[in-house]
Amino acid sequence: MGAAFRRHYERQADEAHRVRSGRSVIEFERQKEILTRFLPRPPARVLDIGGGPGAYSLWLAHQGYEVHLLDVMGLHIEEAKRRAQAQRVAIDATVGDARALPYPDRFADALLLMGPLYHLTDPAGRKAALLEARRVLRPGGLLATVGISRFTSMLDGSWQGFIRDPKFRPIVSRDLRSGQHRNPPGHPSYFTTAYFHHPEELRSEIKGAGFRDVHVVASEGFLWWTPGILELWKDTHLREYLKGLLRRVEEEPSLIGLGPHLMGLARRPRRRALPSAP
Repeated sequence: MGAAFRRHYERQADEAHRVRSGRSVIEFERQKEILTRFLPRPPARVLDIGGGPGAYSLWLAHQGYEVHLLDVMGLHIEEAKRRAQAQRVAIDATVGDARALPYPDRFADALLLMGPLYHLTDPAGRKAALLEARRVLRPGGLLATVGISRFTSMLDGSWQGFIRDPKFRPIVSRDLRSGQHRNPPGHPSYFTTAYFHHPEELRSEIKGAGFRDVHVVASEGFLWWTPGILELWKDTHLREYLKGLLRRVEEEPSLIGLGPHLMGLARRPRRRALPSAP
């Protein structure tokens, strides 16, 4: 997580506002809905690793969870503390790195890793973050992680017209070829240095870190590209109907990569596998 990452989030300081505005409300509501299905009941202990200024941490704290927020950006941690104080909820918030967590083994009932995997461009870094998550989870504990779909630049660039820019087209080509997203023009709408996953690759990385019961689901899916979605979203009945449709196809392999975010859910095994018989 280098200088480009820090510049991006210093420029976009109010990340908590982002998830409550524009089409990002779909991302926030869908991911909360998915988490609600898998999380243990409060007052379980939840780690929000790479949780920015605490949008999910504060939501969880309001429900009675014991929440520990960690983020690499000090400005995010300070903002989370201010928001928690204003909303009169308790969260533990500290600066730190997803690859070296300051928590003991088997500390948490659930762990959110909603940003680090796409900001860690090196496979070794992503594996380190997943292994740390496994270490601090209790047996049977929940991992909830997020990746950005490999096809996001192609789809979003076509939808928003960025493909008119000759400097944007090599970004799309590189994403499709390797998943390594870069923004040489420095355009604020072209995102920052990141890694974009193929859905099966995200599943494989989670399994490779020793997790079990792995599900990879579409967060926003087709809703992200639905014409007039923000107007439709305001209609409570239509919103619930569309969310119901998305739930029906959220694990459909041919559609998972359609939306910008992929959500991986898995469990730390309850016991070590027995060695194979000779």
